[in-house]
Amino acid sequence: MARSASPCLFVCFLVRFSYMRMKYLFISWLVVFIGSWIIYVQYSTYTELCRGHDCKKIICDKYKTGVIDGSACSSLCAKETLYFGKCLSTKPNNQMYLGIWGNLQGVIKCQMEETIHLDLGTEPEPRKEIVLFDKPTRGTTVQKFKEMVYGLFKRKLGEQGNLSELVNLILSVADGNKDGRVSLPEAKSAWALLQLNEFLLMVILQDKEHTPKLMGFCGDLYVMERVEYTSLYGISLPWILELFIPSSFRRSMDQWFTPSWPRKAKIAIGLLEFVEDIFHGPYGNFLMCDTSAKNLGYNDKYDLKMVDMRKIVPEINLKELIKDRHCESDLDCVYGTDCRTLCDQSKMKCTTEIIQPNLAKVCQLLKDYLLRGAPSEIREELEKQLYSCIALKVTANQMEMEHSLILNNLKTLLWKKISHTNDS
Repeated sequence: MARSASPCLFVCFLVRFSYMRMKYLFISWLVVFIGSWIIYVQYSTYTELCRGHDCKKIICDKYKTGVIDGSACSSLCAKETLYFGKCLSTKPNNQMYLGIWGNLQGVIKCQMEETIHLDLGTEPEPRKEIVLFDKPTRGTTVQKFKEMVYGLFKRKLGEQGNLSELVNLILSVADGNKDGRVSLPEAKSAWALLQLNEFLLMVILQDKEHTPKLMGFCGDLYVMERVEYTSLYGISLPWILELFIPSSFRRSMDQWFTPSWPRKAKIAIGLLEFVEDIFHGPYGNFLMCDTSAKNLGYNDKYDLKMVDMRKIVPEINLKELIKDRHCESDLDCVYGTDCRTLCDQSKMKCTTEIIQPNLAKVCQLLKDYLLRGAPSEIREELEKQLYSCIALKVTANQMEMEHSLILNNLKTLLWKKISHTNDS
């Protein structure tokens, strides 16, 4: 019996070994298949999102045929001292790259696709004429171009007594070669860029420390100052890791990599100062319609710098765009992620009154950021002020007075705590 059992055991072992081998081969094949699929999908996404070569070709073709001109055109298309680096794009029609311009680093932004319909979830203006660079037309005088720009500002910013000053400022920026005159190709570039809220805001706030500086432009491509840390949390991960990290864990991980509390306080003060800059400034009120941490950054001195201002729009402009929007509920009356109005159920149209001011949205973003690690002696007062700030409503009586009081109280509280530290 013992002798007859040995062949049976040997056969069973071979069968089990073959089964295990097939199992591991199948698992290995499955891992390779899934991995290849992920790489293919990500590569396809990358090639769709990152089309810097196409962007450069379109711009340089227009420049070489004399359609457009600007301060960055020669470096990009002739001397080739401005070139595209790492791709930062998150949408196919908004190309964004790290740029190297001689010995300077910046961020290159380029508009790729025309949008001939109005979509409150993407761009706030139609883009057809921007892509074609068909305005102003040949024969347009400088005076006529100034009237065009003035009319555009009146529609976007409303009646402002100093719009003429802004028009003159735009003309000085449009003069890319600084020869004292604006050529037709330069005017075409300027007109295209003025459709973009971020460019307009950079010009309006060019002397403010929290706005990235405009380095140059060509057509509707522009180069802006690079910000070293491109999130409040100062951490970015390779896309392959982002795929496998749960959002809840990522939020916790973000908090681990924040700067020290005094440095966070300095960054927060900078953000509050930026809110001041765009709240009823010299050319009206601008609304922050995406206050996520990825749109904010800071430099090596922990001074806040805006990374992406494309969803900061003039209040007058947004009201004009949203007033006739059809709605079924309040969820239909949203621009970006944070600019919300109410749905008038009797008319099935969105109202024009924005519910939350910028300051309330910023305080919501800063709440966990500032309370984590806050000094015990100010934590209770800081929490109280942040919640008062979050509760601020546009429709409140004396809102502007409350806005100023809350903002100044927060800045004072934070500044007193860090004013005698190295981080100040």
